[in-house]
Amino acid sequence: MLLHWMIFPARTRCQTDADQRVERASCCDAVAALATSAGYARPANTSCNAVRSAIAPACKPQQNSTHAPPGDGSAYARRLSQPLAPMSHTKTSTLALALLVALAGCQREAQTSSTPEKTATSAPAATAAAKPAFDIGELDAVTNACQNLDDFVNGRWKKANPIPADRTSWGVSDVLVENSLTTQRQIAEDAARQADTQTNPVAHKIGMLYASGMDEAAIEAAGDRPIKPQLDAIAALTSGKEVADYITHRFAEGDAQVFDFGARADFKHADRQIGFAQEGGLGLPTKEYYVSPEYAPIREAYLAYIAKSFELTGSTADAAKAQASEVLALETRLAAASLTRTEARDPRNQYHFVSTAEADKLTPHFAWSNFFAVQGIDSGAGFSLSQPRFFAEFDRQLANAPIAQWQAYLRFHTINDASKQLSKAFVDNNFAFYGKTLSGQPEQQPRWKRVLRTVNGAMGEGLGQLYVAKVFTPDAKQRASDLVDNVRVALKARIENVDWMSPETKAKAIAKWQTFLPKIGYPDTWRDWSGLEIVPGAYYRNLQAAAKFNYHYDIAQIGKPTDRMRWQMTPQTVNAYYDPSTNSINFPAGILQPPFFDASADDALNYGGIGAVIGHEATHGFDDEGRQFDGAGNNVDWWTPQDRKAFEQRAERLVKQFDAYVPLPDHPTVHVNGRLSLGENIADLGGTNVAYDALQADLRAHPERAVAIDGYSPDQRFFLNYARSWRGQTREQQQLVYLASDPHAPDNLRAIAPPSNMPSFAKAFSCKAGDAMVRSEKDRVVIW
Repeated sequence: MLLHWMIFPARTRCQTDADQRVERASCCDAVAALATSAGYARPANTSCNAVRSAIAPACKPQQNSTHAPPGDGSAYARRLSQPLAPMSHTKTSTLALALLVALAGCQREAQTSSTPEKTATSAPAATAAAKPAFDIGELDAVTNACQNLDDFVNGRWKKANPIPADRTSWGVSDVLVENSLTTQRQIAEDAARQADTQTNPVAHKIGMLYASGMDEAAIEAAGDRPIKPQLDAIAALTSGKEVADYITHRFAEGDAQVFDFGARADFKHADRQIGFAQEGGLGLPTKEYYVSPEYAPIREAYLAYIAKSFELTGSTADAAKAQASEVLALETRLAAASLTRTEARDPRNQYHFVSTAEADKLTPHFAWSNFFAVQGIDSGAGFSLSQPRFFAEFDRQLANAPIAQWQAYLRFHTINDASKQLSKAFVDNNFAFYGKTLSGQPEQQPRWKRVLRTVNGAMGEGLGQLYVAKVFTPDAKQRASDLVDNVRVALKARIENVDWMSPETKAKAIAKWQTFLPKIGYPDTWRDWSGLEIVPGAYYRNLQAAAKFNYHYDIAQIGKPTDRMRWQMTPQTVNAYYDPSTNSINFPAGILQPPFFDASADDALNYGGIGAVIGHEATHGFDDEGRQFDGAGNNVDWWTPQDRKAFEQRAERLVKQFDAYVPLPDHPTVHVNGRLSLGENIADLGGTNVAYDALQADLRAHPERAVAIDGYSPDQRFFLNYARSWRGQTREQQQLVYLASDPHAPDNLRAIAPPSNMPSFAKAFSCKAGDAMVRSEKDRVVIW
């Protein structure tokens, strides 16, 4: 159970009342006040340059940009349910021009003055201003930050950057992923070209694996031959017992069937690794897709996809259609016994420790003792049969489902799992359903990107080793480490100062905080790939070999001490995560780059970017899931009943906040699931507060840094970059999938929800009561 970052209503008019405006002494102050009253963001100072920066963008004619379809990806932008109607652009432009003319008059007046105007780009701010890490020209002068921070910071960018046809989302994180893929492509292609002379064994394997994936001629010539042995083995099955044996032996080849199995820390004894068997085996995103009337069109498309998959391997159309119905029938019964996404977030539903003998009794038609023997591991200590209801249903189907139904199910999942690595007909069929129908993606990505993603799945850490050597410097790692330390200190202070927690529970929370393990950039020790054999021109065979190699590397941990230094993400991943079993916060090199982290940028931007990510992951240790684990990683209750109740009351208010959001205007009945997204929302809110506190501590220690840049104060720049970190948009079809299955709220809501609960945001932008980004004290949520 990893809790990760991705997998990221709004700003004030900064209005001053009429009396204050009249009393302004400077001409530029007066124009700034007029601009402010018209709805422009008020800069931190009222120099002519600063005011011009705030209003100049509105003087440019807006492009008639085509609105991109609403969204996909990791969750990147959802419109508010009732966005405010913007001012007429003609009216705004005219007003902006008038203000600029007034500013010109101010400028002439200033030039005759004996005392030069002091601006944010002079004297102490000069060094900071030389770092254009945030382009204020991207801000939307028509939008009021106190009404919608996301639109103010990201609105213009979204209009100018529609989602590419080969993506389901497009945003700041996607741009970083694209940049990372470009670097990875160079690494892989260089390794492939130098395969005969390559002296680095990791690069040699990556080069051959990548080249085999790019060998389209060989892949097309092979057709479905790579999976024929499996299909033949399935066709020979005659009983439920043989189905169970087939599943067991496929696992030993690294090919999971029906359920998932791997090594994890024991929830009750986190210092040791045990086996975890967990539900799986479904081809649709969640159990609701199998029964809910709203997903009936998706089920029909899924049936057509299954049938076409069978036809591609030689079935007649009628036989394929009949077999597709059998697959859906068996999956529907498995889905009925599966957890909802919300239920799956409860650690109690992820752990059920049993002895092998007890497991054999629960599933008399599937012998776990035989399963472990075939995998070559010792199950003497027992394991977690994590969802007993699912495995009881699995056993029931082994006993009762017709053998033809099991054959259809296993055959389809063999084809489905392999389809992206087979010939074009299989790739296109898979994309037509999962890409176009389910996610709304118009076009496939180019082959090199698809192959690189597969290489990442097969040898991700090996590729990461080469990636880090190319792009990640020791200086960047040290600067990021300093930020982590500062944010951790701020979190400790917030824990110590919460007024709803007893000293007893607070002491245990601090004890957990003290054992946090930060990991930054990449592993200290790299994996050994010498046991993996990669051969030229055999893409599917190479991927099967990698799957088996990785599976046995993983299950070899069973029975061993938990390695807290082991990473669960590759260095090139643009994400971060918290692992409750090791109480570690992990930040791969992929996310330690602008706009999240920039070693040359001012502190405000870094705390608003990577600082909030650091705070997010650290707060996961104290969200509704993380709080159920102690500092040693054990799933124990360390809270007093009163403190637990106080936490749950505050969390429930956050649930209701997010339940109220309607992210897709064309789907007014579809709300965010506040309970499904609760853990991420707690982490966002706590992480933003913690990062803001860390910035304030830094500014107190270094008051010389508390200067405005481009007319925006450090506090304002903190929130500007926080919102920018959630810049993006997602296709509507993909967003609907995310709303049903993803524990992360839509990105545009993540940009506005935490600041709307923070008085510091309202103060920074001079927002007033009643503005959309200002929650009343009774509606405001503060947990950490």
